[in-house]
Amino acid sequence: MVRRFTAALLAFAASAFAAEEIDAQVRRFTEAWALVERENADPVTSEKAFYEGAIPGLLRRLDPHSVFFDPGQFDQLKQMQTSTRKGFGCVVSVLPGRVIILQTLPGTPSARSGIAPGDEIAGINGYSVNRLDIEQLVALLGQSRQQPAQLDVRRPGNARILNFVLTPEEMQSPSVERAFLLRPGVGYLRVASFDEKTGAEVKDAIEKLGGHGLKGLVLDLRNNPGGVLPAALRTAALFLKPGLKVLTVRGRSVAEKEERVPANNQPYEFPVSVLINGRSASSSEIVAGALQDHDRATVVGEPSFGKGLVESVFPLSDNAGLALTTALYYTPSGRSIQKPLDSAQFALAGATSGPSQRLEFKTSGGRTVMGGGGILPDRVVFPPPPSRLRIVLDASGSFTSFATAYTQTHPKPGEEFEITPGLLDEFQVYLSQRNIRPGVADWSTERDFIGNRLKTEIFNQSLGVEKGDEVEAQRDVQVLRAIASLAEPLAGAPKP
Repeated sequence: MVRRFTAALLAFAASAFAAEEIDAQVRRFTEAWALVERENADPVTSEKAFYEGAIPGLLRRLDPHSVFFDPGQFDQLKQMQTSTRKGFGCVVSVLPGRVIILQTLPGTPSARSGIAPGDEIAGINGYSVNRLDIEQLVALLGQSRQQPAQLDVRRPGNARILNFVLTPEEMQSPSVERAFLLRPGVGYLRVASFDEKTGAEVKDAIEKLGGHGLKGLVLDLRNNPGGVLPAALRTAALFLKPGLKVLTVRGRSVAEKEERVPANNQPYEFPVSVLINGRSASSSEIVAGALQDHDRATVVGEPSFGKGLVESVFPLSDNAGLALTTALYYTPSGRSIQKPLDSAQFALAGATSGPSQRLEFKTSGGRTVMGGGGILPDRVVFPPPPSRLRIVLDASGSFTSFATAYTQTHPKPGEEFEITPGLLDEFQVYLSQRNIRPGVADWSTERDFIGNRLKTEIFNQSLGVEKGDEVEAQRDVQVLRAIASLAEPLAGAPKP
């Protein structure tokens, strides 16, 4: 085994050291290993030394994304690449110690079983949820979707605990999660990931909202971790003229490659705002960077994650494997999307020294954008910090619980439903009965927020979470800034 991994290390070292240094470096390594094997106080197996020590240590000096897989981990990776997503088909609100059903999707195991909005999951496979924090609940819910699960459900108005056994099924989860009109003629799309069909899904959603007749579009890529590169290229091409560069791939051992918009492309021409945040990564950054560099969209929100690299997986002997960063992604203006990991990489990414310094790049129209890793928005907007009252109301689950009680005792509301002063008074009494008594000043300050959240939760449980999201978007400060940006010309951008 030592000989096999020494050979693997030799091959890897050949790319980092001059040929005349390889023998000396490997000799030092084998001498150190021989000393450890002979003199260490406790016996050290070659598996521990190489799988857990030498090889991971070698990769750790490169970047966090280059990883060694032992045979068991490599086999698990291959299984994950071929696995499908399973679930029960319900949308839940997860609070500390509580899991509340907001919606069951038609034709899914949860809908067929009779589980309904407002039901509260009290136990999963014998585990009571009331003492678990949010992270523990998310982990338990994730595990339960892998095999048949027994759910103990508490239904409003029913003292008896209901028992359900659900078998998970493959779920078809579209990457375009939401599509609706924010204003007359102004569309909103939330893209959760970039999958094989994302480009077509985005185009279909735009057509349903009005197609070329739209006055503007907010493309929400917040919390989108990325996905497959072709999907990002097709999505960006929906808004870019034929022949424009979308992306450049560069690596030391990889031939430089440019990705351009197809010559027969017929893009949409309405104004676009792109929303990003610190969890927007990879393909999300490719789309945002391309539209920003060609002055095609205003990017709004928070600086993105900064993950723009190509990872190649190489099989090794003994069924082990190695994931290695082999190239980086660059936006059309030449900015590296990858966030630098040390000073040398930071200089390559477009800065002179530390992460606080960035180099300037020019867009197609001559605007200045900043390089140095990730995408910096044209309009930086952070969500406001939550007030103490908001924290209490969210942590206690008061909005969801009140909405559940309301929907059980009132007719199903229509889309024109509004929160009345009387309903706000009812909610205030409801809170008081649960020892939550905000002061007059706090209540007055948060009155609009409380009304919007109540309407959101009532719509979630009566009309579906899609309608609830439409209500929530009306108080989202980043969405509101994106709408305003549709009518604001970018400074320095060419006139249309």
